[in-house]
Amino acid sequence: MRFTQLGRSGLEVSRICLGCMTYGTPKWRPWVLDEVDARPFYKKALDLGVNFFDTADMYSMGVSEEVTGRALREMANMEEVVLATKVHFPMGDGPNMGGISRKHIVQACEASLRRLGVETIDLYQIHRFKSSVPIEETLAALDHLVHQGKVRYIGASSGYAWQMAAGLGAIHLDAESLQPRLPRGRTGDDSALPGGRRGFDPMVASRTWTTCAHHTLADRGHNPG
Repeated sequence: MRFTQLGRSGLEVSRICLGCMTYGTPKWRPWVLDEVDARPFYKKALDLGVNFFDTADMYSMGVSEEVTGRALREMANMEEVVLATKVHFPMGDGPNMGGISRKHIVQACEASLRRLGVETIDLYQIHRFKSSVPIEETLAALDHLVHQGKVRYIGASSGYAWQMAAGLGAIHLDAESLQPRLPRGRTGDDSALPGGRRGFDPMVASRTWTTCAHHTLADRGHNPG
């Protein structure tokens, strides 16, 4: 397995990250594997040298975090593993149960820590940006969690370049990870990178998701001839 630094940080991650949206409970989505069927995938990833695992609070409404946390605590050396999760989507029907306000971010982080069974989340990411919440409030909440020792690194998932640039410009924080979605038929989404690939800020690491599902190498309706 090849490793790289996450952005400009000293954190070393495998170039392949195991996304854990598929693991949790089929009660949430019919294609999700339950804990018994999911465990071999964590073991295989670890056996191949993967140390980077990414989940989110909304995956299986928290069950994915529980399954991921138990598997890694039992199978892996947690000092070597980089465990990432995300916050934004509603975890209930009431007010303040979703979004990226200071209140929800802090509450959601504490709930994720309990489900994962860890004291600190290695990489905590906002799952989406929300225009109705000032970016200063969101970043201040994330910075608060870092200083409390509940989070080591912060990031963002599925954002546009201008949103990430606004965040980086609002408060001087080391946001280490931006996770653009890999669009169908393209090798990467430059619109999600501040300044595009050529002007990419070296302090930010870029990760793609749904690579297999949307890449031409997956041959989903693609005729190689």
